[in-house]
Amino acid sequence: MSTTPPAAPPPPRASSAAGYLVVFAIGLLVGIVLIVVLLRAFEGRRTWEDRYPAALMQLYQAQMAQLSNTLDANRCAPADTLAHLQTLRALSNDLEPAFPDLRDHRDFVAHAGRTRDTLDAALASPPTDCAQLRTTIDTIGTHCSACHQDMRG
Repeated sequence: MSTTPPAAPPPPRASSAAGYLVVFAIGLLVGIVLIVVLLRAFEGRRTWEDRYPAALMQLYQAQMAQLSNTLDANRCAPADTLAHLQTLRALSNDLEPAFPDLRDHRDFVAHAGRTRDTLDAALASPPTDCAQLRTTIDTIGTHCSACHQDMRG
């Protein structure tokens, strides 16, 4: 009598849940890549006019931060501050062109004019000590805050 060896057990099958998980992970990855591609395409369609207002405000903030850092370092001589004040004044010339919707807004023009007047006064008689620089920085900051409060509502 011949005996046949018992049949080997079938190989274990992968769970269908694992298969679904792999398909879900691949779909999620492809979706993320497509979203990034679409967002970059939309960003690429923006022109310099679209970026101008934000860029101007970032430059303004950077110059104000550098003036504040100069004040914190107790380096308040005109040689340390004049370049930042000149840059702020030059940037102030672009306020109305950067915000064409507000160019004819009476309050916006008044805020921009007051900021330019403050910078003109600071350039005509540069701050010679930290107390004067603090006053100049605070005055410019007050003008900026007032404009943002009025224009943003």
